[in-house]
Parts: sequence; structure tokens; C-alpha cells
Amino acid sequence: MKTLYLIRHAKSSWDDFSLDDIDRPLNERGERDAPRMGKRLKERHVVPDLMITSSAKRALSTCKKIAKILDYPKEAIKIEPKLYHASEDQFLQMVHSINNNHDTVLLFGHNPGLTDFVNKLTGGSIQNIPTCGVAACSFKIETWNEIGWRKATLEFFDFPKNKD
Repeated sequence: MKTLYLIRHAKSSWDDFSLDDIDRPLNERGERDAPRMGKRLKERHVVPDLMITSSAKRALSTCKKIAKILDYPKEAIKIEPKLYHASEDQFLQMVHSINNNHDTVLLFGHNPGLTDFVNKLTGGSIQNIPTCGVAACSFKIETWNEIGWRKATLEFFDFPKNKD
């Protein structure tokens, strides 16, 4: 059994238009929401074997804040530039390359690819994974490369405003 937590980066700032998109930091709401979602994952007893994030500053910051709450060492975070604005097919390629020793993986990325990926995995119809939203997908498989479209069970879908 494998479990994949797909997490969209927290809300980012548009205050500095001179920054490249990849360099945009979290805004105040993002700074609050990432630890909040980390606490919710901790309450669900999520213990990551691996955390992989897009190289975008907002995704990496979100990942680090959640890693801190989950007691995951920040130096063990895998930064993957290919996840920056990845399509659903690029997400699938990334997941297929995960070492099979890892059963619980948190993957941080961007829309629209992230929402499309979750929907294709689950056969679902989530309209939009909001910033800092989490979709937990489980798979009755032994190896990550067995993952394919419509093979996941959506265990839960949560986001910051869901329980406010």
C-alpha cells in the first residue's frame, strides 16, 4: 500500500512585480496556512517517508513549514525543478521514479497540473485544489510505477478554509 499526499503551495505574494514567478514568496496568509495544514496532517498521524517539492520558492517554503510540524528533517527534502508547473503526465513520471522503500510521500506542486493529476488518479471531479490544499490518495500497490489513472482512492481532501 502506498499513500501520496498532493499539496498545492500556500498563498504567495504578488507585492514585488520585479520577481520572476518562480521566486515569489509566501504572503501573510500563506505563512499562516502552511503550519495550519501541517497540524491537520499531524492530527491525521501522517508520517512522511519522503517529501518532494517544486523548486519554486513558494512551494519550498510551504514544504519546509509542513516538514517542521511533521518532524521531517528539512535537509531530507527533495527539490525537484521538474515539478514547477508540471502537467499531470509530468507528475505521474515523477511518482513512477520514487524509490519503493517509501510508502508515504508528500508532493508539493502547482495548479492546474496538480488538480488535473488528482482527478486523473482518482477519477474525481475536484474543480480546484486551493492554495495549501491537500488531496490524500491511497493505492493498493507494491511499487510506485504501478500507479496509473483511476487507480487511487481519495482518502480526504482538505484546505485551509475548509474548517475555519
